[in-house]
Amino acid sequence: MKTTVELPDATFRQAKALAAGRGMTLKQFFTEALEQQLRRCTSETEVPWMAGFGGLSDLSDENRRVLTVIEQEFETLSPEDLP
Repeated sequence: MKTTVELPDATFRQAKALAAGRGMTLKQFFTEALEQQLRRCTSETEVPWMAGFGGLSDLSDENRRVLTVIEQEFETLSPEDLP
């Protein structure tokens, strides 16, 4: 879709220079910037507790490793060490 956007001259020149520096067309640069902004706005409108939901899911392997170490340590306790 085509549209017309009015930008300040300085903003246009800066965007054009950044796009050229990244080897992108101005269309690609604007599209990527707009999509990034839309993703950010979408994530901000989620329910606040949803932002952290699953945020630590990459730690599940570490959690398993820590639990294994704890279990191994409890196996080495002698009966007199237990309460």
